[in-house]
Amino acid sequence: MKLVTYRASVEAEARLGAIVGDNVLDLARFGVAKGVELPASMLEFIDLGPAAVAAVSSLITDCGETLPLGSTIPLGNVKLLAPIPRPRKNVFGIGLNYTEHVAESAKSLDSSPDLPREPVIFSKPPTTVIGPNEPILHNSEITQQLDWEVELAAIIGSRAKEVSREEALGYIFGYTVCIDMSARDCRRAGQWIYSKGQDSYCPMGPVVVTADEISDPQTLDLWLTVNGVEKQRSNTSHMLFKVDELVADISKGITLEPGDIIATGTPAGVGAGRDPQEFLWPGDTIVACVEGIGTLRHPVVAA
Repeated sequence: MKLVTYRASVEAEARLGAIVGDNVLDLARFGVAKGVELPASMLEFIDLGPAAVAAVSSLITDCGETLPLGSTIPLGNVKLLAPIPRPRKNVFGIGLNYTEHVAESAKSLDSSPDLPREPVIFSKPPTTVIGPNEPILHNSEITQQLDWEVELAAIIGSRAKEVSREEALGYIFGYTVCIDMSARDCRRAGQWIYSKGQDSYCPMGPVVVTADEISDPQTLDLWLTVNGVEKQRSNTSHMLFKVDELVADISKGITLEPGDIIATGTPAGVGAGRDPQEFLWPGDTIVACVEGIGTLRHPVVAA
């Protein structure tokens, strides 16, 4: 399934939906029509566990092309939000997870040219998360080096503590697109959270594709453009630490819980790694895509 969090109007509450053709199927209303109680939010759905995805998918399939009256709304008539508008915890970020990005970072960001032996982990506060088409804030009093990073994000579906790599993918609920925004001139004594954790610095969406539809997350193309010019293009097969390795590694010391998000790192092509360097300014537009999931588009505006 492709799941979304949406509003039917500016004043309406955020609701959980599934993309069916060119429509959004409101799951709570669909449940009422089918005589079952279905969740109204993404986190509530994730909390139900893996069996819920199969059960709801089966209910939708059984309807064929005849969905209950009043349960759908045209996709073009809704505003999509971040799939999890307010994560319960910080987003886990993974740095230096593509070989060529390690090399470009060593040249421009004073990081080590050696490939990491273990995942490099940082975090982004819940207040960084914004949904499709929302503005990325450029605060010129803080940064002159606002940079882009397209990433595949994995969403945890079950409590994971000290899980093995072999079982790790079984703990994934689904996948979405993330842009890890970075103020390169805001790193502090080697710490990244202020550089990467400012408001609006984690665009996410437009959908969550449930894990049953992505059997291998290491086969996905991903790319990013700035003002229509391609800046990044790669494939998740080039990750140094694969999604299963990341889940296993983090869960050794940090319990992963339903709804936790892991942004799995970015390939080469970031602004800081270019010669000359390129950064984002108000008036720019960035577009990021991960194959099989969807596309994010965001304007950059003055804060």
